[in-house]
Amino acid sequence: MAIDTNKLNSNLSARMQTRKAANQPAVSEQTTSKPEASKAQKSDSVVITAQAQQLQKMQTKLSLMSDVDQKKVSEIKQAISEGRYSIDPQKLAKNISSFESELNDLYKDKQDSVSE
Repeated sequence: MAIDTNKLNSNLSARMQTRKAANQPAVSEQTTSKPEASKAQKSDSVVITAQAQQLQKMQTKLSLMSDVDQKKVSEIKQAISEGRYSIDPQKLAKNISSFESELNDLYKDKQDSVSE
């Protein structure tokens, strides 16, 4: 599950500004009547759990990773150029059929959830 901290931060900032604007007249009234009340003013804080911090780190690492395994691509290219790469047509056909079946099942599941 991805956590968009930018969105959280912008929502938090907006809420804090709204609260600050709403509380400003009250604070100015308090300072005229009771100066010690402004000294005891509390501030909002946000605490991110260790699990959320770990998720953030993992998300950052994943975003920096390549979607393609370049080492494997290089090995396959070299095997093709040397004539060592062979394709098993039976296995390829089976994998394509399996992939198509999974796609079809996903499509049906999506259509069923939309019609409900």
